[in-house]
Amino acid sequence: MAENKQSILVLCTGNSARSQMAEGIARHLFGDRFEVFSAGTHPSIVRPEAIMAMAEIGIDISGHRSKSVDEFSDREIDYVLTVCDNARENCPYFPARTKVIHHSFDDPATVEGDEDTRLTAFRDVRDHIREFAENELKWMI
Repeated sequence: MAENKQSILVLCTGNSARSQMAEGIARHLFGDRFEVFSAGTHPSIVRPEAIMAMAEIGIDISGHRSKSVDEFSDREIDYVLTVCDNARENCPYFPARTKVIHHSFDDPATVEGDEDTRLTAFRDVRDHIREFAENELKWMI
């Protein structure tokens, strides 16, 4: 981790969609000032729909992998952003200096239907995350 940058850990349950998209957006917006990571309380896979939705706005997360929050237990994290209620409720202990920010987003992975229907759900959540990051998160960090 770069010595001069603070860190943001985006936390969700599966680290498959919302936290992955939020990591990509936060790196895009704040990467000059922050090291940005994402993890899950129960990691799974990075959803292909999340990769496609992010590619549409010019952010490549195809190299991301789903990670456990345990991988970050030995790091000092400045900000933890929980993006689902389950992660907030099951967020591991972080030192008092870590600021925890919570904003729950709908889980696009739960949307059923054809590929277009599912991709539309991922786009909607991506856009909500981007709007939150641009309009609210930048004032919190």
